Amino acid sequence: MNLMKSAILFPRFDPARGPLRVGVLVLDQCNMLSLAAAVDPMRAANRRAERRLFEWQFLSATGDQPTVTAGFSIPTTPVAQATGLDFLITVAGFRLDEQVTPALRSALRRIARDGTTMAGVDGGGWILARAGILDGSIATTHWEDLDRFAAAFPRVQVVRDRYRISGRVMTTGGASPCIDMMLAVIAQTFGADLSARVAAAFIHDPQTAADAPQRAVPTARIARRAPAIARAIEAIEQSLDDPQSVDDLARKSGLSRRRFEQRFRQETGQSPHAYAIGLRLSEARRLALDTGQSVQEIALATGFSSQAAFARAFHKAYGQSVRDLRRTSSLTGRPVSPILRP
Repeated sequence: MNLMKSAILFPRFDPARGPLRVGVLVLDQCNMLSLAAAVDPMRAANRRAERRLFEWQFLSATGDQPTVTAGFSIPTTPVAQATGLDFLITVAGFRLDEQVTPALRSALRRIARDGTTMAGVDGGGWILARAGILDGSIATTHWEDLDRFAAAFPRVQVVRDRYRISGRVMTTGGASPCIDMMLAVIAQTFGADLSARVAAAFIHDPQTAADAPQRAVPTARIARRAPAIARAIEAIEQSLDDPQSVDDLARKSGLSRRRFEQRFRQETGQSPHAYAIGLRLSEARRLALDTGQSVQEIALATGFSSQAAFARAFHKAYGQSVRDLRRTSSLTGRPVSPILRP
């Protein structure tokens, strides 16, 4: 056990006292995969070490039984009753603003003041930020929400990292980075060998560094065969609101336009123009469903020169207007919120 590193990460933790005490704050409609990514590495660490290194309890804002997106409920204890925690992990997904009540914010601030290390998984970072716990820290969230997160919390230094450990606060961009974050926690607290054995138990190869940028489109496979095309896809992702021309993309890739288009089609099955349009319209659909932005704001955010051009392209792609899509979603019960996503 690396006592120096564990003391830095968990100043309340005393190995002589017993297991590291963890509270897992579960919010209604959180992602089941994110919840498992937070909890199961601790279970596996206990099993591989053949002793209890972690003990955890499930908490909620009021002690009710929050329902995860997979459809089942989790028995919990009220977070206000939690005491003596070394580590609090908040896992959240939908309906964030509705659930981050003054009472919950107060309970989180009290736990943080006690010296507890805090983590936000997926939407959990929003909950910690709303409580003021991330002020002055470096943090991340899911790539879809980074811009809104930065605008909402100007006192937080927002980065595109997969996960970030910043002093005694941690944040992740989603479920997969949470596994890597928990493996890092195990390595720093109980040793790299145990962390590697836990990763092996999951047949998980944590090759990606914490500060590797989140990607909207996985390109590792393409990067191995055609790094220039992978870089072009990354450039398309990063300029959805100000699309680059095919000529610019080809020039930056170091290929002639003809060769660039050939290689791009080989790797993606689409022309660069069609690929970029598809990515922009996919983002537009997400914004239509998950935010309250106007049609004009969505058009500008996805690089369309006019609202009319955007409306035509959107209808062609999805067979309905943004308004009709939102109306249908409201009828089927899908939430529409400024900061929520699947």
